[in-house]
Amino acid sequence: MSVTIEHQPRVQVALSAALSAGPSHAYLFKGPRGSGKRAAARAFAAEILASAAEDAEDARRRALLDPSPHPDLVWLAPKGAQHLVEEVRERVIRAAAYRPYEGGKRVFVVEAAEAMRDESQNALLKTLEEPPGFVHLILLSSEPAALLETIASRCQQVEFAPLPAEAVEAMLRDGVASGGADVGAEGIAAAARLAAGDVELARQLLSEPGRKLRGEAEGLAAAVLAEEDAEPSWRAMLKSAEAAGEEAEAAAREVLEAEKEAGLKRSARDISDAAKRAGRRRRTELLDLGLRLAGTWFRDLAAVAAGAADVAHNRDRLDRLRSQTERLDPAAARRAVELVADTRRRLDLNVSEELALEALSFRLAGAMS
Repeated sequence: MSVTIEHQPRVQVALSAALSAGPSHAYLFKGPRGSGKRAAARAFAAEILASAAEDAEDARRRALLDPSPHPDLVWLAPKGAQHLVEEVRERVIRAAAYRPYEGGKRVFVVEAAEAMRDESQNALLKTLEEPPGFVHLILLSSEPAALLETIASRCQQVEFAPLPAEAVEAMLRDGVASGGADVGAEGIAAAARLAAGDVELARQLLSEPGRKLRGEAEGLAAAVLAEEDAEPSWRAMLKSAEAAGEEAEAAAREVLEAEKEAGLKRSARDISDAAKRAGRRRRTELLDLGLRLAGTWFRDLAAVAAGAADVAHNRDRLDRLRSQTERLDPAAARRAVELVADTRRRLDLNVSEELALEALSFRLAGAMS
């Protein structure tokens, strides 16, 4: 028995071997968003269910449908920013104790497992430690570091590599053809490379907010190169990140309030603190993305200045890059990449975002002078 996983040959070999030897009770599929974890989980679950069914082909067919009508495949995706605690308890933890409705296996898939709060993850531990023999759990995560170590250590871990840029580009073209963002071929190619194998990020970069953030990152670099005041650019980037954080905080608060209304014990302080954490996390993520885009712009400047424009990620901005490389020392651009990376690391340490960005603008100006 084998399973076909597109663009992930190592994953295909690992999962096919697991099916042949007998699948483990718990797996953690980890890797960038859009790298095929969902499709792989559905295909793997279908093969597990088919292996224990009287009519394997029918069980496989129903399990592969999305959403699936197979009663022994439970697929849990977060509603909003986080998983509802009670939904994890009811649909996974308690349901895992029930015997299969048909065949001999049950499969539970938890999408975006990092969106489970610690309360849910701790509650899931016993199920991971002592699951019934007929239960198989598959956790999907793009941010495995956000999972408790006790959760990750109890799962067989399957690593998904970033997709090749060509594969991401093809998926983006399909999205445009079916009514996605109105961008040209060069814009799609640039988004595919800037996203580094993350299809969801590439789609975000093609969206209006993504294009806006990209423009702000480029504005920061342009101001530094022109020896102008970079503060308006980095403040615009910070403002975009703050707006995204406010949206995430409001969404998390809505989920938490819904849990409280459903009878889950939640104090006003608990709700406020958890919502603020979700907002801070999203704000930091978007600010980090803006800095990553700025760093890539300097990286491309170094490449173009060195006569290697063919490796530039911002290939839809080559004319602009060339105009900015006149009399530019490639070493200075490479130094700028290092400074941006250092600022991203500082933000991981929860330093003041405003002070970190202000310091970066001064350091970049010094590197380019």
